[in-house]
Order: sequence, then structure tokens, then C-alpha cells
Amino acid sequence: MKIGVFDSGKGGTTVLAEIKKALPGAEYRYIGDSANCPYGDKTDEELMRIVCGHVETLREWGAEIIVIACNTATTRCIKRLREMYPEIKFVGTEPAVKLAAESGATRILVMATAGTVAAERTKKLAQDNQRVGQEIVLLACPGLADAIEKDKNVDEILDMVLDGSESGDRDARYGTPDVVVLGCTHYSLIRNKIQKRFPNAKIIDGNEGVKNRVLGIIKEYNIK
Repeated sequence: MKIGVFDSGKGGTTVLAEIKKALPGAEYRYIGDSANCPYGDKTDEELMRIVCGHVETLREWGAEIIVIACNTATTRCIKRLREMYPEIKFVGTEPAVKLAAESGATRILVMATAGTVAAERTKKLAQDNQRVGQEIVLLACPGLADAIEKDKNVDEILDMVLDGSESGDRDARYGTPDVVVLGCTHYSLIRNKIQKRFPNAKIIDGNEGVKNRVLGIIKEYNIK
């Protein structure tokens, strides 16, 4: 069994690690596209061109399942990819809004790239899963994924995103969340830093959900 995984850099390695724990016997190929990080500032046309290049590489390698370990690429590209490559089973990565909403939290903060926050799919996730008395705030975090990828100025960018005066008053924007959703795989790499800023919040990412979807596809299509 061959499973391909790609992301705009090293963020997707957290997704890959989760899948490997469940399927240690599979063959893997990972594409970490640092050269084009971040994906969030690309136009739809640019992003599709980039993503199709990765799909072609993994297809030639023989990937039966391709995991898009990037929320931005998933929300903006996966529908077209499934139409273009019907023979490949695609698994996307989306902000774990549904899981957060089901937790019964009153206030949910979704941290994501500007591209993911702007995507209609993300807005629909929030609208479809929001419950009575529940608030879901989508917070764009410009520059954070790139800072994590380059391991440079991460704390500075994180402070600016969460508390910077340019973004307005913190309480007015998102208050004190019960749950923080990491809507970018890069953010999982600084999970501890984010947890320190929200010590009483539960931190959720989408990695487990991606792993479960891969396992479900393997069972559904009897992939060996």
C-alpha cells in the first residue's frame, strides 16, 4: 500500500506521524513544499498549479491514497482534484470545527491561515456545526505558518496575531475560548506555545480525524 502526503512545508509531518502509527507497514512518500510556503497567499490558479504538480509526482510513484495535509489546499482544491483524478482516493485536512462543536464548548476559536479563513468551505463548517448558545470565531493568523516553517520570529508573530493592537481588542475579537482549533498543520508544531496562551482551553487539531478517514478508505475499498 502506497500513501502519499503533501503540505506546504513541515506542518504535514504531524499528520504523517499519526497515520504511520496506525499503518506502520505501508509505504510513504512525503512532499514538504517549503519553497511555496505559505499556501494561504496564493491565488486559486497558483495553488491548483502547485497542488497538481504534487499530485502528479505522487501518482507517478504509485500512490493509491493521497493525503492533503494542508487545510488551505483542502478547502480550496480537493473538490477539483477529485474530479481531475477519479482513480485516486484523496483525504483532506479541514479545521476540526465539528469535533469542537460536539464538545459542548461555549466559545470556540479557530486559528487558521487567511486563505483557510476566507474559504467558503470553512465558513460553511462553522455555520453547519454551530449550536445554540455557541460562538465560533475564525481568526486569520497571517505570517504564522511561514514563521513556523522558517523557525523564525514565531513568538513575535504569535503575539501579534493574538494580542497585537493592529487586530483590535482581544476580548472583542475572541474573548476567552473554551476550545482552540488548530486549523493549520503547522500550528500543531507549536501546540505547547499556543496552550500556554490559552491555559484553560482544550486544544484540538485535525490529525486524528485524517488518520481515521484513511483507515476508513482502506476498509471501504479493500486496499491492501
